[in-house]
Amino acid sequence: MSELTRRQALRVLSALGASAAAAPILSACNSGGGQSAAPDLTPIKVGLVVPQSGVYKTIGDELANGFRLYLDLNNRRLGGRPVNLVTVDEGETADSGKAAVERLIKQEHVLALSGVASSTAMVAIRDLVEGSQIPLIGSNASPTTLQGVRYIWRTSYVNDEPGKALGRFVADKIGNGSVALIAPDYQAGHDEIDGFLATYGKAVDSEPIYTPFSPTPTTNFQPYLTAIKGSRAKAVLCFYAGSEAVEFVKQYRQFGLTQDLYAPGFLTEGVLLRQQGQAALGIYTSMNYSSDLDNDANRRFASAYQKAYNSVPTAYAMASYDAALVLEKAITTVGGGELTSQALNLALGKIGSIDSPRGPWQFNQNRTPLQMWYLRQVRPDGGVLSNTVLSPLTTLG
Repeated sequence: MSELTRRQALRVLSALGASAAAAPILSACNSGGGQSAAPDLTPIKVGLVVPQSGVYKTIGDELANGFRLYLDLNNRRLGGRPVNLVTVDEGETADSGKAAVERLIKQEHVLALSGVASSTAMVAIRDLVEGSQIPLIGSNASPTTLQGVRYIWRTSYVNDEPGKALGRFVADKIGNGSVALIAPDYQAGHDEIDGFLATYGKAVDSEPIYTPFSPTPTTNFQPYLTAIKGSRAKAVLCFYAGSEAVEFVKQYRQFGLTQDLYAPGFLTEGVLLRQQGQAALGIYTSMNYSSDLDNDANRRFASAYQKAYNSVPTAYAMASYDAALVLEKAITTVGGGELTSQALNLALGKIGSIDSPRGPWQFNQNRTPLQMWYLRQVRPDGGVLSNTVLSPLTTLG
């Protein structure tokens, strides 16, 4: 089926209304028996940690949308239990993220946590989460240093995997040419560049450029882009997200760089692509999801998301939706007995394969997904631009 045909089908499905879109999703979500559970089970409290301010607010909005959509489509229940969702602002610093999690654990006494956009925040809350023995089903941040954890699960990826997925493809595409590397100077930026270099397999002509992130993210990329423009680079690999991604892409075109631009999919994800406009045309990205993937789970999810939020879903929203689905399956596994955080954590290791909009995946030993990665390119789709899937890249995890 062509990309245009799939998107036309999505619009038709979304036009059928919320009831038509929700019905098949409810059926799919109930595969673990969640909605067939007894209606008088004890309510549970879940904490959602997402940026509601700062540079990553757009990511936080998508994470919140995905999790809430799953609840809305399942009568605000997980595993048959009514859910009280407590959402707190992660902010954009390690301290603000840690304070948010402390509130949920010590004041709200949540059964489980989800969300977390920033790798800096994830590192800061690691010991707090592990010490509290309250499971976190993270839906975005996943630094490579997060090893040996017991209570931190992620439905997204490991930070170096988007770069790993692109390395070999870029090497083959540019042949004997060179590539310039640029990313923000913090954990995720270094992880993405290291991942790319791990599979790129060739020497690079110059050291990676790391732009300042703290205390204030870079917004003027002129000196860095000028250096790249004057180099011998045949292609550019970058990693930016949130408002930084918009500024980077616009300035990349304004300064007349003509090299192909490659990036982890965060660069052009969601509202960012609309803000970048024609400057984003032709950018190649690697991602574990695109709204035009042709599978039943995605058709149901994307249709419902379009209906609820009047936009196509992003990888952020999908991972957060999957976090709710993972909780559903784990709570159902525990059954109608006493549901503690420790019992829930044990059940998370028993849920098996997830029928996800990205395609089937399952947790590996490091509590991250074993999943497929896709090559996408920003292309016109009617009157808008879209991250169009070109082909699978590799399976990682």
